[in-house]
Amino acid sequence: MSIIDISRRLEQGTPTWPGDTPFSYSVSWSKEESGSVNVGKLEMSIHTGTHVDAPFHFMNNGERIYDLDPELYVGPALLIDVINLSSIAAKDIEQIDLTNVRRILFKTNSWTDYTTFPEEVTYIEADVAPYLAKHNIKLIGVDVPSVDPLDSKELQAHHALHTNHIHILEGLALHGVTAGWYELMALPLPIVEGDGSPVRAVLRSYQA
Repeated sequence: MSIIDISRRLEQGTPTWPGDTPFSYSVSWSKEESGSVNVGKLEMSIHTGTHVDAPFHFMNNGERIYDLDPELYVGPALLIDVINLSSIAAKDIEQIDLTNVRRILFKTNSWTDYTTFPEEVTYIEADVAPYLAKHNIKLIGVDVPSVDPLDSKELQAHHALHTNHIHILEGLALHGVTAGWYELMALPLPIVEGDGSPVRAVLRSYQA
């Protein structure tokens, strides 16, 4: 089966949250210096590009990324279109059959210019979390930098999802990917104290 890469590119100039650490890669020890290999140095925010949030990201007593079960990020996932919405409320997804769904990916197409950080995106309303929890959803993914409005300080969606034991995958690249069932693989790095982790997220066609 072919793999669909739904990760955003990491390179000089990759958009980051305003004020956050910009992405940087450089060769810190060249082949000429070492005599055998090039060795690179990476500097970036954990929340650059495609990444997962750990509860510690928005709660001082929350779990770190290493504490979370990797199985959350691997397995069947349902991708749904929620295009042309300013926000996603429970009423907007009531018609979706969530039988046997444990991971759901929201394709909003609201981040149109991947070269710049967006000013406004489609976000998740707080009432979505309890609705998804009733259907035993364990992970949601979005194609925007945050499940909340970008200027939010309360982070209602983050907290509502956590209260309902639903984990968060952000910054997916879903433009051009058709709605339907897939196998998701988006494993975080084992960062012991991490408030999240960058991931290489991919999909494979999956028949539920």
